[in-house]
Amino acid sequence: MERIKNKFNLNGKVALVTGASKGIGESIARGLAEFGAKVIVSSRKQEAVDAVAEQFRSEGLETAAVACHVGHEDQLENLVQKTVDLFGGVDILVNNAATNPTFGPLLQLNGPTFDKIMNINVKACHLLGNLCHPIMKSRGGGSVINISSVGGVRPGDGLAMYSVSKAALIMLTQAQAREWGKAGIRANAILPGIIKTKFSAALWQNEQLLKVVEKTFPAGRIAEPDEMAGLAVLLASDAGSYCTGGIYTADGGHLVA
Repeated sequence: MERIKNKFNLNGKVALVTGASKGIGESIARGLAEFGAKVIVSSRKQEAVDAVAEQFRSEGLETAAVACHVGHEDQLENLVQKTVDLFGGVDILVNNAATNPTFGPLLQLNGPTFDKIMNINVKACHLLGNLCHPIMKSRGGGSVINISSVGGVRPGDGLAMYSVSKAALIMLTQAQAREWGKAGIRANAILPGIIKTKFSAALWQNEQLLKVVEKTFPAGRIAEPDEMAGLAVLLASDAGSYCTGGIYTADGGHLVA
């Protein structure tokens, strides 16, 4: 009898992962699928998610690809409806899609850029959570996992507005946890540090910053995307059944360095 091991089993669960065509999103989608979930891989470009889904299926994982620009509410509605049509519901929502179109001080940030960052990084997560809530409730509960950032608790140089949006996502997560618990829905946030993805290439390709990381971070290195997947599996599964409203760092010790 494998009493604890079986709690990580996601067989029969349906997961929806945004920003899943590469990086952290792809790794989390793979992890959920490897533990038995049926996974909807979503991102802006259909060809990109088709490629990921095809690779997953070649490995025996159950998945489907649905393109969605999370900045458009009608596309969010279509994404959820297609998930229901394809797999019958939603049990796990991973809000991973994010943007950071600017690098520099707040004084250089204009209104349209502010709106774009907040629309993608916060509003879309709120809207998608609201769309999935009644479906999860009808299925006896679910798990919402919002991918925030260590920037949400400590602003990075040149990344002030991105950090503001990720701080807002942390508070959205806690509000979801507080309001949705009675429906059996858990909400948690993962705060990655510097991860070796295309999204953060400007950071991990900076040799000066890399030396700082190697010298001061307890882990002494930058993480690979797959190192975020295990925590997501925990929070999505019954192994994390008492975890809600949690803020989980996966930063190699960045915040304590």
